[in-house]
Amino acid sequence: MLEWIALACLCGAVTLLIALSVVDLKTRLLPNEMVLGFATLGFVFHLTTLTSFVSVQNIFLGGFIGFASLYIVRAIANHIYKTDTLGLGDVKLIGAGGLWLGPDTIMLAMSAGAFAGLIHGVYEAFKIAKKTKTKPDFSRLQIPAGPGFAIGLVLAGTYKFWNFNPF
Repeated sequence: MLEWIALACLCGAVTLLIALSVVDLKTRLLPNEMVLGFATLGFVFHLTTLTSFVSVQNIFLGGFIGFASLYIVRAIANHIYKTDTLGLGDVKLIGAGGLWLGPDTIMLAMSAGAFAGLIHGVYEAFKIAKKTKTKPDFSRLQIPAGPGFAIGLVLAGTYKFWNFNPF
């Protein structure tokens, strides 16, 4: 019975990440309620799997490391560029992802998410350049980071929970 609840949590998490990505692409916001739902599903997943994937200590450590590391990146980038470079919703999303993945795998998720964001940014720059018939301008390009991080979380989660078998 608990395995089915864990499977429902995984499905719910992927659904929420897709919904968060769509909302972020449209509004450039990640609603706190949806991020909190994603985090809550992580807690329920770990309870129903009896913390067999991530220990209790590493659940909280992963959340802290994910949140703190991206918050520091945000603070440094905001200081350098004198503007908001990364939203707090993105920071909270990675913190919630850390609750799911633990300290080691959240770093993998952040790296994969940043790479996915890079690919998205290059695509958008070339799309704008083609539309305006100019060279790609990366200096003022603004894209939401949430979808890239969502991709990173799904990829890292697939790696982390590959052996999960509810059947």
